[in-house]
Amino acid sequence: MASPGFFYIHNMAFLLSCVIIAAFFAAEASTEKTKTVEFNVKPGGVVHSFTEGVGDHECTFTYASQGGTNEQWLMSVGLSDDDTLFSCSVWRPQGKSYLFFTQFKAELKGTRIEYASAYSQIAAGGQSDVPLKPEEFTVRESTVIHNDGKFNAQLSKLTAIGRTQHDEL
Repeated sequence: MASPGFFYIHNMAFLLSCVIIAAFFAAEASTEKTKTVEFNVKPGGVVHSFTEGVGDHECTFTYASQGGTNEQWLMSVGLSDDDTLFSCSVWRPQGKSYLFFTQFKAELKGTRIEYASAYSQIAAGGQSDVPLKPEEFTVRESTVIHNDGKFNAQLSKLTAIGRTQHDEL
């Protein structure tokens, strides 16, 4: 029969292993620089928002759409290795949305947008990318937003890249 000391050492070794594994996974999670998540774009004319982030930076996609049923979309957010650029892409993987968007806005928290693009259709199934016309949307300091009266209600992809705002010492 094993002595009580054996069980104590065995339990302590097991506990120590659990702590090391938990610390490893916590470290891995805190260093994650990119993520892609799926979300539903819902029609019905109601304004909806979806937010995802990495570190201190977040991307919020706000929209209203009509027609059809829910569509599965993806949002990818990423932080450059040196933490100076934050990117956000929102798109429909099938290439073309069958919803009519009455509005859209992407907001990047903690950045100043340096580049943005939007597409009514993206390459899929032998089709080519079809960018929105420049007059259909506006790029502001931290947002990309549709232009009332100019936006033709078709959106399949939106990408924005912003320079992060670091506090200098």
